[in-house]
Amino acid sequence: MKKWVAAAVSLTVVGTVALPAAPQTASADRGVVDLWKSIKPLTTIASAMNTGAHPDDEHSATLAYVSLGQGVDTSSVIANRGEGGQNEIGSELGNALGIIRTRELQEASKITNITLANLSVKLDDPIYDFGFSKSPDETLEKWGESVAYERLIRQIRQKRPDVLIPAFLNEASTHGHHRAINVLTVRAFKDAGNPAIFPEQLKEGLAVWQPKKLYLPATDKEYDVALPVGDYNEIYGASYSQLGEESRFMHKSQGMGRHVDEGPGNSYYKLAGTAGDNKTAVSKSSSLFDGISFTFEDLAKELDTKGKDNKIVKDLKTLQQDANEVVAAYPKFANVAREVHEMKADVKSAIENVEKSTLDASVKTDLLHRLQVKTDQLNKASMEAASLTVKVKPVSGELVAGQTAKVAVTAHSGGSVDISDIAMKLNVPEGWTAKAAGAAEFKKLGYNQTVKTEFEVTVPAKSADFNPYALPLISADVTYTAYGTQAAVHAVPDNAVAVLPATSLTLSPEAAVFNTLKPDEAVPVKVTARNYAPGASKTTVSLKAPEGWTVEPASLDVSFAAKNETKAVEFTVKAPKGVKPGKVDISAVATEGQTDTSRTVQVISYPHIGTTYYVKPATLTIQAFDLNMPQNLKVGYVSSGFDNIDAVLRQVGVNVTNLDAKAIQFGDLSQYDTIVLGIRAYAFRPELIPSNQRLLDYAKNGGNLVVQYHKPEDKWTPDLAPYPIKIGQPLIQWRVTDENSKVTMLAPDHKIFNTPNKITDADWQNWIQDRSAYNPAEWGKEYTELISNGDPGEKEFTGTFLSANYGKGTYTYSSLVWYREMPSLVPGSIRMFVNMISLKQ
Repeated sequence: MKKWVAAAVSLTVVGTVALPAAPQTASADRGVVDLWKSIKPLTTIASAMNTGAHPDDEHSATLAYVSLGQGVDTSSVIANRGEGGQNEIGSELGNALGIIRTRELQEASKITNITLANLSVKLDDPIYDFGFSKSPDETLEKWGESVAYERLIRQIRQKRPDVLIPAFLNEASTHGHHRAINVLTVRAFKDAGNPAIFPEQLKEGLAVWQPKKLYLPATDKEYDVALPVGDYNEIYGASYSQLGEESRFMHKSQGMGRHVDEGPGNSYYKLAGTAGDNKTAVSKSSSLFDGISFTFEDLAKELDTKGKDNKIVKDLKTLQQDANEVVAAYPKFANVAREVHEMKADVKSAIENVEKSTLDASVKTDLLHRLQVKTDQLNKASMEAASLTVKVKPVSGELVAGQTAKVAVTAHSGGSVDISDIAMKLNVPEGWTAKAAGAAEFKKLGYNQTVKTEFEVTVPAKSADFNPYALPLISADVTYTAYGTQAAVHAVPDNAVAVLPATSLTLSPEAAVFNTLKPDEAVPVKVTARNYAPGASKTTVSLKAPEGWTVEPASLDVSFAAKNETKAVEFTVKAPKGVKPGKVDISAVATEGQTDTSRTVQVISYPHIGTTYYVKPATLTIQAFDLNMPQNLKVGYVSSGFDNIDAVLRQVGVNVTNLDAKAIQFGDLSQYDTIVLGIRAYAFRPELIPSNQRLLDYAKNGGNLVVQYHKPEDKWTPDLAPYPIKIGQPLIQWRVTDENSKVTMLAPDHKIFNTPNKITDADWQNWIQDRSAYNPAEWGKEYTELISNGDPGEKEFTGTFLSANYGKGTYTYSSLVWYREMPSLVPGSIRMFVNMISLKQ
C-alpha cells in the first residue's frame, strides 16, 4: 500500500527542494491506509483547532502531523470563502470563485482527516473576502466584528479544542484578514470559557469551553515547540509535510501545492497562553500537548488525582486497553473490527456511567463530549475494518420544486466480517418526503454482496434554491450490527443534489456597454433557456427593462421536449433618447402559468471538486458612457486563462484575436496593432519566455506591446521588459487596496490620457475592490511614470503605470487591476484600456 505522495511543509522545513513538476491530483487512500487513518484517532482524547481567514490558510503540514500522525481530533475553522481572490483554473470570480474554493477546501480537509467549519455561512455573507486589506480594523468593520466573533466562539465551544492555533500573526506586513483572525482567536482563547460572553449560546445548550493552550506561529530562531513534520510515516509512504502538500494540491484555483523531497523538517510555534493546570513552562518541546491529558490513561489519572468517580476512572482505563488492542490487531481487518466493536460496547457503557455519575457538571460535559467523539470515530473505524461501502445515488442531482425523484442507497460488504441487521434511512429536508419503494431492512450482508433500497423523494412545491454552502440536502444513515454491537455509517452523494429553477435563463452577455456616442445602436441579447424540469415543458421568455428602454420582441414562447434541453432566443434592447451615463439592469423572465422566475444556474464543474451550482438572478447589466473607438484596431490577446478582458474588448468593438502558442512562436505578429499579455501570463503560457525576444522585436519594429501585472514567482525577471522593471517585495506591501484612493496623473498630456478618450478625474471614480497589485519597485529611466497612487496615509507608488517608446513602437507595463474593473464595466477602466491599446508613437 506504499504510495508516492506529493507534499511540503506549511511553515519552516529544513532540506526541502521544490521540484518543477506540475501539480498532481491527490491520490485516494485505500485499504490498510484508510484503516490506519480510522483507528489511529482511537488512541488519543486530545483535540486541536487551527484558525485562518481564507481557504488555503490552514497549516497543512501541522494538521497532517497532528491529525494523521498523532490521531488528535483536529479541526480547521476558516473565516470566508476566498471570493475576492484570483482564479488560476478558470474565469470565475466573486461568489462563483468562493464556491470553487470552498469545495477545494472541503476536499483538502478530507486528505488530512480534519473537521472543517467556515464562519461564513451563506452566499453574500457579511464575512466576505472583499479583497486585500492592510488593516485588521478595516476587516472587522466590514465583516461585522460581533458577528465574526460570535461565530468563532460558537465553533470553539462546539468543538472544544485543547489547543488553539491561529494561522498568522498580527503583524503589519500581514494581510488584514489574517491579522483579524489572529486578533479574534487570541481574544477567544480567554473569552470562550467566560459565561458572560455570548450567554445566549448557553441558553441554546452550548457549554463554555476554555482551551488549555494557545500557540502562535514562530521561527526556528525563537520557538517553544518544533513539530517534526518532516518525519516519514511508513504506512502513508510519505512525510507529514508531504501529506500536507498533498492536501494543498486540492487548492488548484490558487495554484497551491509543492513537490518536496523526503527529509527532516519542522513547523515552529510559540506558546502564547495557558489556562487551568497547564501553566508549566515549555522549552523546546516536540509536542503541543505537554501537560495536557493525551490518552484515556492520562484522563483516568487526572480524575483519580482529583478524587473523582472511581467507576469512571476504571472505565477510562478499560478504554485505554481497548484502544491498545485495536492498534495491536492492525492490519488484520476482521481482528480490528472485533476489537473496534468491543471498544464500542465499552464506550457506550462509559457514557451511561458518566451520565449517572455525580461528577461536576463541567467535568461530565467534557467527558461526554470526548466519548461522543470516540463514538463517531469508532463508527468510521468499524466501516473501514468491515470494508463496508455505503453510497447515495440519486437518479439525478438536479431537482425542481414539486418533483418526485428516485434515490438509491446501497451498502456493499467487501470483507469477511459478518454483518447483520442492516437498516437504511434517507435524510431529507423538512417538508420533503422520502418513502422506501421496497425493503429498507436486511437480515444479513455477505462477502461481496450489495443490498439496495430505493426511495421516492418528493420536493415540496415551494422550495428554496440551492445553497452551495449548506449541508448536503440528501444524506443516508445506515446502521448494522457486527460482533454483537451496532454501528452507523453516514453517507452523502458524490456530487451536489440541488433544487434548481424549472427554467434557467442565461443571458449573453451578462454585462454590456452602451456607447452614448452611438445612441441609435441596439444591444443584442441572447437568452439561453435550459429545462431542469423532468420531461416536456413550455415557458414564455421575456426581458424586463427600465422605463424608457425598449425590447423587441416583447416575448417568445419556448417548448422543451425533455429535461436539460436548451433553446436560445434573441432580443434587441434600445436605449431611450438622450440616455445619460449610468447603469441599468435588464432581467430575463420565464413565465409558466401564473409564475414568473428570473434565475440563472451557473454549473461549476471541475474534476477535483465535482459538480456544484450557483443560482443567481438572470440579469444583464448595461453601463452607458461615452467611448471613442479607433477605427479598424486589431489586437492580439495572450490570455493566462483567468481574465475576461478580451471579451470586454470584443463587446466594445475591438477586433481581438486570442493568440495561441503557435501564433506567438511562429506567427506574423506585425499584423496586430497591439499585443496584450494577460495578468501573470509568463507563469501560465510556457511559450512566452522563449518567445519574449519576438515580442520585444514586435514592439521595436513599430508594435504596441501591453503587459499586465506579474508576481516575481511568475517567472518574471526585470530583463523581460525592454528596460528593466523589478517588482516590489514583499508583495503585500506593493499594492493599493483602497479603490477610492486618490490618483494623480503625472503625465496628463501623454497620449494614453488623451487619445481617443480624454481621461479626467471622473475616470478614476467608482472602481471596485482595489486599484493595483504587485507594483514595480524599480524601473528604467526610459519609462514615463503615468500616475501616482497609494492607500491613505501611505507613500504613493509611481511605478504602477509605466510606458516607454521602444524603437519604432511602444511598451506599457501596468499593475492596475484591469481584470477586475473591466468585466465589472467600470467606465474609466474601459476608456483608459482602449487608449492604451490605441497607443502609437
